[in-house]
Amino acid sequence: MNIFITGATGFLGSNLARFLNSNEVKVHVGVRSNSDLTNLDGLKSEVSVFYYSDLVDDLADYLKREEIDGVFHLASCFIAEHKKEDINTLINSNILFGSFLLEAMALAGVKNLINTGTSWQHYNNDPTYNPVCLYAATKQAFEDIIQFYHQANGLSCITLKLFDSYSENDTRPKLINLLNQFAKEGRELDMSPGEQKINLLHADDICNGFYMAYLILSGQKEPIFSTYSLAAKETISLRELIGLFSKLTGKEIKINWGARAYRKREVMEVWSNHKVLPNWEQQISLEQGLQRVFFKGVK
Repeated sequence: MNIFITGATGFLGSNLARFLNSNEVKVHVGVRSNSDLTNLDGLKSEVSVFYYSDLVDDLADYLKREEIDGVFHLASCFIAEHKKEDINTLINSNILFGSFLLEAMALAGVKNLINTGTSWQHYNNDPTYNPVCLYAATKQAFEDIIQFYHQANGLSCITLKLFDSYSENDTRPKLINLLNQFAKEGRELDMSPGEQKINLLHADDICNGFYMAYLILSGQKEPIFSTYSLAAKETISLRELIGLFSKLTGKEIKINWGARAYRKREVMEVWSNHKVLPNWEQQISLEQGLQRVFFKGVK
């Protein structure tokens, strides 16, 4: 099996590359010439690397030459609250590049795509569509473009809508990764009132979901266009997350709750009326996963 991954230098993409490689999948990754490959350390000799140009034909030729069976599309630009100068980046990363990829797949005859969506396409638990932010709107716009290639070219696609992700190898400057540092420094943190809910899923469970989704997709006789979620069983508030950190570690963090206002379209309740990927379920509980984060290496 030959799989091409976009966004492989990012947190989830690099974890997925390692997961697929460990399952004897031949992994190909697409990167820019100026990409930081740190997240692929120890794996670069195991994967094939394609350096993007601005030519669709170059990517199409690579996909065809390497006999790529399917594409996992994880590349994106996330901005929770955009500014006017962010618009070009969001459109170019989340719509233009994706369209470039779809056209290359059509030219190369690659028919299978696993796309990455977001629960933020469903603000206020809207079952159809209500974007939290422009980032979420670009995710929806790209799904509409995928549907054209599905209808016109017979592309098969499963979009997996994700919530919050984490793991012990996560180097992103997210709150969950910085709690030990904050506790050690003993400085007071100004935060929102902290009642917003979050759904945290370990990267290992997400990678397993992507792999299972591809097995479903590749086993279809006719092209499909489906959307599922990968969600943890437990949803907690930000306040509860801080409390769980203190319970597990015995460390206290000084929080000035309410010192910062909520975002304009803060996600107070996570999307709940979603359809989870068939035959997949969470394997790493939140408490187990957080122990692995807070005590690096603990299983």
